[in-house]
Amino acid sequence: MMAEEQKNEVETEVAIHTDVLETIFSHVPLIHLLSASTVCKSWNAAVFSSLRRFNKPKPWLLVHTQSTRTPYATTAFAYDPRSNIWLQINKKLPPKHVSALRSSDSTLLYVLTPSKFSFSIGPLHLTWHHVNPPAVWRTDPIVSLVGHRIIVAGGSCDFEDDPLAVEIYDINTRTWERSESMPATLKDSAASTWLSVSANTQIMFLMEHMSGVTHSFNPNSKIWSGPYDLRPDRSIYFSVIGFHGDSLIMVGLLGDFENLNDVKVWELKGESLEYCKEIGVMPKDLMQKLKGEGTSFSSIKVSSMADFFYIYNPGEPGELVVLEVSDEGLCRWGCLKNAAVSDRSRVAERLVLTCCDVGLGDIGRAVGSGNGTFTVIKN
Repeated sequence: MMAEEQKNEVETEVAIHTDVLETIFSHVPLIHLLSASTVCKSWNAAVFSSLRRFNKPKPWLLVHTQSTRTPYATTAFAYDPRSNIWLQINKKLPPKHVSALRSSDSTLLYVLTPSKFSFSIGPLHLTWHHVNPPAVWRTDPIVSLVGHRIIVAGGSCDFEDDPLAVEIYDINTRTWERSESMPATLKDSAASTWLSVSANTQIMFLMEHMSGVTHSFNPNSKIWSGPYDLRPDRSIYFSVIGFHGDSLIMVGLLGDFENLNDVKVWELKGESLEYCKEIGVMPKDLMQKLKGEGTSFSSIKVSSMADFFYIYNPGEPGELVVLEVSDEGLCRWGCLKNAAVSDRSRVAERLVLTCCDVGLGDIGRAVGSGNGTFTVIKN
């Protein structure tokens, strides 16, 4: 009887100890949980239980900088919203590119030259793949990851026969194939400069920033659909899109270049995006941060994944507005200083933003392989 009572007391103490550990770990930055998970089996279990039950991992924002001068050195920074910290990603062998680092959507980085197409799609972008370039030479294409396929559309040089040409690279078979060209309605805007791009594992959407005219492309059927008119408010003069679950989220600037009145958010659903609901308005103080000190405000960009949308002014990227959309369609707003921006980077470096899901396993593989380490950037 005494032995059973002692056993129950020990189990109670262990249970309390585990609960305390899980609570403590919920306040520890994700990168520091890696070492905590290796202390012993009970700590390892407490770390993963804490990540499941309490403070779950959230998509990271990655900011990639590239020098505009030879040798075009690159640096990567990351913001972890779960831990509310900025990190510098120290790569063992930073990639060397002889052309501009680019991203059309939020998940894929690429570099395109006449002799090579290089791309990175994994968490933290520590691994690059190098393949033959598409047959059509392009300077400003739309490049988007849809499932296991990379869609390369438009952006072709003036001497090419088809400015709307579409080519698909299959990551599994490592082959290129031509597809149906982009719709003729996009012939004057068939470049990433003029289009907002968002894709999930099955379909890609392209929307003209200025008009809201939108088309979708299914790489399985190789069929384009649309156009869809995404202008629920005729005072929208510029807009961008991003996926949230099965819905599209549209962020629109209302007014005109010289007089920004509002920044609003809509949720779009349905086969033809016929269901449209306004779900949020950016607070005025954040709108002013986004606009910056300029007298006019012509455009925004967005990088998104899951519930998080990072909105920024490409002309003044020092301030980021963070939009978190709940499953119920509720908007939560915040702002964030861009740790990658300095007075030097404003004029001497190119900035490219992506988002990625990063788990403890991804951090462990990066550190364990020696390909990457992380340094916390102090405010």
